[in-house]
This record gives sequence, C-alpha cells and structure tokens, in this order.
Amino acid sequence: MTANSFYHPSLFFIAAALILPFLKGESWWRWLTPIPAIAAIISVITVKSGMYGEIHYLHQTLLMGRVDTLSKVFAHVFAIQALIGIIYAFHVKEKAHHVASMLYVAGSFGCTFAGDFLTLFIFWELMAVASTFLVWLRKNPISTRAGFRYLLFHMFGGLFLLGGLLLRFNAVGDFSFAHVMQADVQLYDWLIMIGFCVNAAAIPLHAWLPDAYPEATVPGAVFMCAFTTKTAVYVLARGFAGFDILAIAGTAMAVYGVLYACIENDCRRILSYHIISQVGYMVAGIGVGTAMTVNGAVAHAYAHILYKGLLFMGAGCLLYAAGTSKLTELGGLVGRLPWVMILYMVGAVSISGMPFFNGFVSKNMTILGAVEAHRLAIGVLLEVAAVGTFLSVGIKLPYFAFFAKSENNIELKPIPINMYIAMGIAAGLCLAQGLFPNMLYHLLPNPVHFEPYTGWTLLQAFMLLSFTGLGFYILRKVIVPHAGRNFDFDVIYRLIGRAFINLVCKPIAFFDGHWTEVYRTGGMRGLMGAAAGARWFDVKGIDTVVDGSAYTVRGIGRISAKLQTGKLQDYLAWASVAALVIYAVVWWK
Repeated sequence: MTANSFYHPSLFFIAAALILPFLKGESWWRWLTPIPAIAAIISVITVKSGMYGEIHYLHQTLLMGRVDTLSKVFAHVFAIQALIGIIYAFHVKEKAHHVASMLYVAGSFGCTFAGDFLTLFIFWELMAVASTFLVWLRKNPISTRAGFRYLLFHMFGGLFLLGGLLLRFNAVGDFSFAHVMQADVQLYDWLIMIGFCVNAAAIPLHAWLPDAYPEATVPGAVFMCAFTTKTAVYVLARGFAGFDILAIAGTAMAVYGVLYACIENDCRRILSYHIISQVGYMVAGIGVGTAMTVNGAVAHAYAHILYKGLLFMGAGCLLYAAGTSKLTELGGLVGRLPWVMILYMVGAVSISGMPFFNGFVSKNMTILGAVEAHRLAIGVLLEVAAVGTFLSVGIKLPYFAFFAKSENNIELKPIPINMYIAMGIAAGLCLAQGLFPNMLYHLLPNPVHFEPYTGWTLLQAFMLLSFTGLGFYILRKVIVPHAGRNFDFDVIYRLIGRAFINLVCKPIAFFDGHWTEVYRTGGMRGLMGAAAGARWFDVKGIDTVVDGSAYTVRGIGRISAKLQTGKLQDYLAWASVAALVIYAVVWWK
C-alpha cells in the first residue's frame, strides 16, 4: 500500500460474502473468515487522511472514502471488533451466518467512510438488511417475528433519511455530507437527524433494539451490539454536533435505558437496554458539542464496542451452554463456568466505570465535559445512570447468573474454545486501554486535555461503586428478577398496528367478504346464464349455419358425382339442356 492509496475495508468483506457460498467442504473455509478483518485492520492503520474513491455519476460526485480523524477512530474499532466477532463465530458452520455478518460489517464501514448522503444511504440500507438475517437465522417463530419488526423499523428510519436527503438535494443541488450548524437547520436536516436517531435507538424510537437483539443468534448479537448504534453515533457526530436536542435526548436515553435494565430478567435484554443507556452518553456528549464532550462521546463509543461485545459474548456463552439466558433459570454456575464469569466481569466493571478499565477513562470525559460546559443537570443525570449501570450489569446480572443458587444441575453444553479466545482478546483490550488511556486518546478527533486519574476522580468512582454494591447487598432479596417481559414503547407500536388493522384492514376484509358473497350469488348466476345463452346460440345459430352449408355442399357433390357417367352422349345431352335453359332465360327477359 502506497502513501496515497486506500483499500476500502468494505471491499474485503463484500468479496468474502460473495466468495463464501461457492466454497465446497464442511469447515475448512472457516479459516478464511478472519482474512477480511485482518485486511481491514491493516488498511485502517496504514491509510493517510484524505479523499479517496471519487465517482462521477449523473453530474454528481460520490465520495466512497473520506478519511479523517473522526472516521478513522470508528473504523479502527470496527475493524478490531469485526475480527473479535469472527473469532467468536468461528464454530458456526452455516455459511449464511458468515455471509450476513460480512455484509453487515461492510455496510458499517461504508457508512463510516461515506463522503456524501447517497453513498451513506446505500450502505445504511445494506446494514439494515444484512443484520436482519442475523436475527432470522436463529430460526424460531419468535426471532422471525422480531426480525420482521426490526426490518420494518429500520425501513421506517431509512425513509426519513431518504426523504431528507432528497429534499436537501432539491434545495442545494448536491448530496454532500457535512456538519450542520444549529442556527442554519432546515426541515430536511431534521428528517435526516430522525433517520439517524432511529438507528441510535433514541427514545421513543428505541423499542426495536431490546426486541430484536435478544432474539438474534448467539454470535449475531455480538456483531449487532457493536455496529448499528455506533454507526449512528458516528453520523450524528459528523453532522449534528452541538444540537441541544441531542443533549437532552441522550440524557433521557442514559437514564431510561438503565431503569429498564434494572427490572429485566433476560441477560441479553438487560444488555440491550444498556446499549440504549450507554449510547445515550455518546449522544449527550455530541449534543453538548464541546471538544471535550465530543472526544468523550467518541472515546466512549470505542470503549463501549469492546466491553459491550465482551458482555454479549459472556451472555451468549450462558445461552449456548445452558440453553437459556433468563436469570430465573440460571444461578449456581460459577464453579461450572468460571472463565465465563471472570471474563464477563471484566466487561461488567468496564461498563460500570471501574478505575483501570476503559469505561472509566471514557465515561468521565463526557460527564466532566458537560459540567465544564455548564450543563450541570446533564452531568448529574449521567452520573446517576452510571450508578444504575453498576447495579444492573455489574452486580445483579452476574449475581443471579452465577451465584444466587448454591448449585444448578442444568445440563451444560461444552463451549467452543474460539468463544473463550474472542472474550480473552476483548477483555485484554478493556484492561489495556484502562491502564494506558493514551492508547485511546491519541485516536480522538480533537486534542485531549484531560487527565482521567486524579485523586478526586478515583475517590468518586470508588465511593459510587462501593455504595451501589452495599445497596444491592441490602436489597438483594427485594430486587430478585421475575419471569415475564416488561412493557415498553413497543406496546404503543403494537396498539397502533392493531388499530390500523381494525380501522383499515378489517373494513376492507368485510367489504371483500360481502362482495365475494354477492359475486357468488348474483355474479356467478349471471355468468352461468350468459354461458347457457352462448351455448344455445352456438348450437342453434352457428352450428345450424355451418352444418347446413356442409350438408348443401355434400348434396351438390353427390349430384355432381351421379352426373359424371363418363359417356360423351350424356354430356352432350346435358349441355344441350343447359343451352336451352339459358336461351329461354335470355329470351324471357
């Protein structure tokens, strides 16, 4: 690779997705699946900032590769997480799963490097379609329905994005994707932002996430937790940093997500709500819009992809081994799955902001940045959400999954070694970035003037975590998880759907049913009568004429045959008779 070249990571994953279906054999081809991710890592590390891959089409300039500090930091973690996810899914023998995950990652890279809205939209929709198959490939009725709801919701968001970019093109004459100033915002900018916020799972457009992610395949959920929402964070940071409404929306997400996580029973559903909460930190930081909070949002996105992937891998191991991810059915497994518990806890303390792990060095940057920007309420609410995070993910989930029962005789399926390897890589990165925060800080889009490890920040973190742990210990018998599913905004969506069926579909069905009956009683009888009349006309009219003509011709033919005796004198006699007849006719006239 030369200094001025750029091999787009999407090309590696698309090529792999196209080639995999044609490779024969049961399992050898799985050794090829890490190649696109390794190539992507090399490409992202070696590429220089610049504009690559301009395409001129229909008098428009499409830009496939806008490489700068913002796109590079997201591409950097996407490439690493793609490799971790592929290793975690290495045991999967179904090619369709690997093809779907490859196309999904390709879509995310395409959005990250897109320099115009049209290119962004194409890859945006590729992400939506490919990720849907990661839900459907679990192949049960619940995942099938969840996949359809997931796809419909993303198509809904895609329509907002498409409508916005078309209105913008009509107004300005191009598809360029640039930052929008809050004072200059137009209707089409709001539509585009709504499309982005659907993928970011902003309240109340979030219910697709806890509905679909828990129903995805075990490795599919690991991919999904990393790419869709963080790609949305990237485009919001690219286009709408400094919008006050995002600061408010992000704070609401952080608190709302953590509250629901505290009352859920399913491990992957708990983690899904925490995606909403953690993405809320990022959206809030982008909304505040200072260099420090944008850095914090980007750093937290990077850290979140690693530790959230690790948490989903841990929950996936429980689901893979025990056949369930419900806390009411787990417990007492620490002695039987010790490494799953240890590696999971690395992700749990990372997301909780424990010092010396990557969540600590990223989350505080956003919170303190909000306070320095005189957005005290936002900073306080984000700190409250951090307490709930440790309570639900750092204590409640591991306690009831691994410790709550003295023993659990549930039959466990052996966990493939590749799943442990992937978790180990993610855990190592979470710890390394916490110990050496400059590993993360030097990638950020703005200069970093922040010291994560001070006496006050360490004391504050340990006090919050300690008191949260004490509170859980006191209330551990009160906050026992309960079987069942909690209501969320998806109830409203379903009510709207049922109302549509009652107000539109049922009246149409009623009319169609009665029309069918009218047609059966009146229309069919009319048609049968018309058919009988046509048959009568055919027999009495057409057949009579045709058959009469045939009989006449046959009679003439028989007479002619009798007249042809072969005797000359007969012919002369008949000729004389004919001549006399003709003469008589002429004479008569």
